[in-house]
Amino acid sequence: MAFKFRQATEEVAAALEGVEREAIERACTMIAEAGNIGLYGCGREGLQMRGFAMRLYHLGLRAAYVGEMAMPPLGAGDLLIASAGPGELDTVRALMRKAADAGARVLFVTAVPDTPSAALADHVIVVPAQTMASDGAPTASTMLPMGSIYEGALFFVFEIMIAGLRERLGIDSEQMRTRHTNME
Repeated sequence: MAFKFRQATEEVAAALEGVEREAIERACTMIAEAGNIGLYGCGREGLQMRGFAMRLYHLGLRAAYVGEMAMPPLGAGDLLIASAGPGELDTVRALMRKAADAGARVLFVTAVPDTPSAALADHVIVVPAQTMASDGAPTASTMLPMGSIYEGALFFVFEIMIAGLRERLGIDSEQMRTRHTNME
């Protein structure tokens, strides 16, 4: 078995190179200005969103994953961050509409910029990567299956955003650590 770390990291890096820096900056502004922040994604994207919610909480922001018992209601001044790599996922679209109807802003993360769900968002971050919907294309990765490139790129996009928010909010690692659970 050949472990092709370089090929895998190059595929994720190529996706990251296509992310617009201005889109990240605007998203960080939306997050910094938000009251409550809800996050949602399906499947493995949802795992990345949960990790991002945790890091936002470590920054001292009021962030929670949609569907968890501690998720507060969203309304005016709040933000929903939703991911749908393939562009259209029924649950994501429904939650985006629900949040917007309640007066919250919507930040949408996707690999498909011209998807109808993007029109529902206040701002869109495009992560141009292979997803489950595009893994059958002739140019698809032979290394990372299905949506792994998109999901891997999300991890880095979110960590870069956390670094930017740390700087903007003046939060250091020690302050973040004080909000880390001690129930491990």
